[in-house]
Amino acid sequence: DHNVPNALMFIDKYTQIPRILGPVVLCLDKLDECAAQSEASQKYIDSFGGVRQVRQIILADFFRHAFDGSGADNFFDAGSCIDGRLTSAWNWCSQLQKKPFYHIFLLTGFTSFDGKFE
Repeated sequence: DHNVPNALMFIDKYTQIPRILGPVVLCLDKLDECAAQSEASQKYIDSFGGVRQVRQIILADFFRHAFDGSGADNFFDAGSCIDGRLTSAWNWCSQLQKKPFYHIFLLTGFTSFDGKFE
């Protein structure tokens, strides 16, 4: 695989997993707290069908698109195993601001996948 020229590059790819999953998990975990914070937050979350439905929407979108081979210049550069799935997952992360639930992430304290998540 020419996209992973040595073992250190491959190990670095594995270290990216918490940077991708951490903010997603924290968002999902903080939904109940966020809904209880204010009436406006509750109404916004309810516009998606409630906390449980928002979780399902986010997870369905993540699992549908974060492992689909997207994000590379072509099929061969996408990679066939963990390399390709991480490329897809980072692509999903880069598209988050275009997702209908992006503001849910912001309500729960999301700043970025590279920055501090409070």
